[in-house]
Amino acid sequence: MQIESLQNPRIKNLLKLQEKSRERKNQGLFIVEGTQENELAIKGNYEAVEIYLCEDIYQHTINFGNAKVFTITRPVFEKLAYRKSTGGIIGVYKTKAVQLEDLHLPENALVIVLEAVEKPGNLGAVLRTGDGAKVDAVIVCDETVDFFNPNVIRSSVGTLFTNNIAAGKKEDVLNFLQSKNIQIVSTFLRDETKSLYETNFTKSSAIILGTEATGLSDFWADNSDSLIKIPMLGFVDSLNVSNAAAICVYEAVRQRV
Repeated sequence: MQIESLQNPRIKNLLKLQEKSRERKNQGLFIVEGTQENELAIKGNYEAVEIYLCEDIYQHTINFGNAKVFTITRPVFEKLAYRKSTGGIIGVYKTKAVQLEDLHLPENALVIVLEAVEKPGNLGAVLRTGDGAKVDAVIVCDETVDFFNPNVIRSSVGTLFTNNIAAGKKEDVLNFLQSKNIQIVSTFLRDETKSLYETNFTKSSAIILGTEATGLSDFWADNSDSLIKIPMLGFVDSLNVSNAAAICVYEAVRQRV
């Protein structure tokens, strides 16, 4: 079946899923744009429900299982697509649960914890770091976080689907980490704070990061095993949270390799 009209009910629903977090949560569905992103969603065992292909552009062959496949015209695709160079494919997938109790961590785990998400793009960039470093989980201390926001998926270049993800209240995240005997290493400035490069990451570790606007809360500083800082040699005293995450995580990886 080819869809040619922007007034088609399916196309209208795609736009709702793209634009409104409430629709994604109510329907339990989300949108994935791009060839690589759809391939990684399938690889990550996300269930495809509908696939929309612009045959003028789409050049790949992906096994979408039992998903319904529709073709759409180029004008319809260009209305739906954020980027025109994403391979002519848009998928609709079922969301997954992101509860802490669903996380299964190995021994000597390496975990990224974000106290809050200021911008979807930052979360996506942290997920990309998580994939590159093969961390064991990315946890957000906010039960309302929308992992399936299109901006998160786009900025993560699909690595949302290759990471183990979870969300929960900060108190529950702390209890979870402590129950797994994971050392808590927080980016926080106090008298006892030491350099990132003086910290032992060879044992199970969770790296806790705050937002650029407010930093990390006293809650995490008061419940940490170590407080760390990244040496700052210029005029500003902080980095973008995704950059800070990458520096900290890859120091942990360097020590473990």
